[in-house]
Amino acid sequence: MGQDAVCIWAAGTTLGEGALWLAEEQALYWVDILQPRILRYDPATGAKAEWPMPEPIGFIAPRRRGGLVAGLRSGFHLVDLPDGKVTPIGNPEPDRPGNRFNDGKVDPMGRLWAGTVEFGCSEPTGAFYRLDPDHRWHRVDDGYIVTNGPAFSPDGSILYEADSERRVVYAYDLDLAGGAISNRRPFVIFAEDDGVPDGMTVDRDGHLWVAHWGGSRVSRFRPDGTLDRAVAIPAPHVTSCAFGGPGLTTLYVTTARSGMSEGALQQHPLAGGLFAVKDAGRGLPGSHFAG
Repeated sequence: MGQDAVCIWAAGTTLGEGALWLAEEQALYWVDILQPRILRYDPATGAKAEWPMPEPIGFIAPRRRGGLVAGLRSGFHLVDLPDGKVTPIGNPEPDRPGNRFNDGKVDPMGRLWAGTVEFGCSEPTGAFYRLDPDHRWHRVDDGYIVTNGPAFSPDGSILYEADSERRVVYAYDLDLAGGAISNRRPFVIFAEDDGVPDGMTVDRDGHLWVAHWGGSRVSRFRPDGTLDRAVAIPAPHVTSCAFGGPGLTTLYVTTARSGMSEGALQQHPLAGGLFAVKDAGRGLPGSHFAG
């Protein structure tokens, strides 16, 4: 297995997140939450592109009919590229003005799952939502401090979601046909010197890969929750990961500069960059939002 993480774009993101591989474009997308923008990298040509967003953006996901669905501070939105047009779907949290969306993914049935977080990442006001293709949303869990994830097992029967501030990755049973989740239980609990769990992805063998905010690495956990291996990343705040490239064998990893001192930035000049780890494993094809 390749273990070397190479910085392929020193993008200097304040809070890079939401790694997303689009197979139809053979390109890697991700977001900078706090310098709100969408970024795109083409590994075949090295071409880079960016689109500014009007407010903090937590995630993007592809739509079957083209374009993206995104979570911004004010709720769910549609985003058309390349013009960057943003169209609101709606805000599920008008009563929680201090919250923003943080992370989201699409399940194999085309539904979007996404969580919110209080902007200061300190209050348990975060919630977990399912957005159906008809653009109706459902609050499926509540009381999170910092939602991160989600990710889905290869057969779609397990949904993983992290509460970063509590240092725990949960597993839910997922009724893939009906869209209900149940039986939340701890899957992995991070020790203090591990940092905290951030974004994640599942490979074709059912291993869960988790980014370590404050831990300078991505770890791979077996389906029983035991640690299998870790890949070092030359940046303290590792935020998300996704498999891409031909054969889905390259692990792309996003990082952040947020909260780092000038001294720490001098020590870790690539913080906020996009990294690639070749031959890390083999990922699963991504899903597109059906709405």
